[in-house]
Amino acid sequence: MDTPEQNVCEEEVYNVLFKANSKTVFNYIYYKYGNEEKAYDVVQEAFIKLWENCAKVSTEKAKSFVYTVANNLYLNVIKAEKVRLKYAKETLDVSHETPDFILEEKEFKKKLETALSDLPENQRTTFLLNRIDGKKYKEIAEMEGVSIKAIEKRMHLALKTLREKIDGI
Repeated sequence: MDTPEQNVCEEEVYNVLFKANSKTVFNYIYYKYGNEEKAYDVVQEAFIKLWENCAKVSTEKAKSFVYTVANNLYLNVIKAEKVRLKYAKETLDVSHETPDFILEEKEFKKKLETALSDLPENQRTTFLLNRIDGKKYKEIAEMEGVSIKAIEKRMHLALKTLREKIDGI
């Protein structure tokens, strides 16, 4: 049993856990699935579930609990919206750039998005957490529950694939 000062049900302990982990959990979900608003909602709900289950979750397991719950919640969102997302339309952007520049930029973005989306989920998540969020391999390994060597391998494969698919990266 946890000592009172380490009990997740203690508001102060819970607040420390939230402040220490909410941004990283958000980024983890956002990088995995690409929807900022829904990632924010999922993080909030995951921390609510932590509070509801605070008596059952030790402080050592709280971080892992929140990652797992957030990921599972988002998988449920994906299932619920699969059909709707299939028919979603892109919005048009107004720009003062030349048509050639806009076309080149759109082509590059499309290549990049395609290349990133074609990466296996674990490679894409590792790449984005490291390159966009600045997370160290050790931190990513802890989030993913794998070794640092596995993260190094994922990053190597992600970079190799992206270089092959996109000229100039």
